[in-house]
This record gives sequence, structure tokens and C-alpha cells, in this order.
Amino acid sequence: VQLQASGGGLVQPGGSLRLSCAASGFSLNRPAIGWFRQAPGKEREAVSCLSTNNDITYYPDLLKGRFTISRDKTKNTVYLQIDNLRPEDTAVYYCATDLGQSSSYALCHSSSPNWGQGTQVTVSS
Repeated sequence: VQLQASGGGLVQPGGSLRLSCAASGFSLNRPAIGWFRQAPGKEREAVSCLSTNNDITYYPDLLKGRFTISRDKTKNTVYLQIDNLRPEDTAVYYCATDLGQSSSYALCHSSSPNWGQGTQVTVSS
């Protein structure tokens, strides 16, 4: 199981980014997959998860509205669109999966999924 995140960078407040997570070693047609982030000095938190067998998404209440998770089956890649970026969105963003879990809600509440490498997002003027 390999997950490679990319697409991070330095963005001004109000801007947008689309993060990508390329999966290899397994198909995104089965397990749930999601995005998490960790800001400096803070615990890692779930941003969004997707149940790939039925496309049910989960977003924590505090993060609803500016984040959109999606998937391209042909590329075995999952995306995270982030709009109206704020300085507090600054963090390392990770994608994660659990091959034994198909529920987006459960994955987002898991403490031990398979983590991919992260990508840094910095929001600053």
C-alpha cells in the first residue's frame, strides 16, 4: 500500500488548492480513503473521507463547506479541493486508507490507518 500526496504549496488567503493522492498497490474501488492534516503543535485531524464503494463522503462539522473530496478511478487517485483558504489551514496534509475499512465515517475516526507521505500547505500573505 502506497499513497503519495502532492499539490501543496504557498497560497494567499482566499486562494484555492487541489491536492492529489496517487494510490498504488491496491485499488481505490474498495477501501475508504481520506485526507487528514496536522498543523504545527497540534494533533492530526481528519479533513474528509470517502467510501469508495458507494461514494459516501464524510466531513467533520467544523470543516464542511470549503473542502471537497473526489476520486478518479481511472487514475487510482483521490483529490482534495480546498477553497477560500485561511491561515489556519496551514498544515501538512496526508492521505490515508484502511484496506479493511469501507466506511468513510469510520476511516475519519480511525487512529491507525495506513498513512501516505504528506504535502505541505501554507496559507500566508
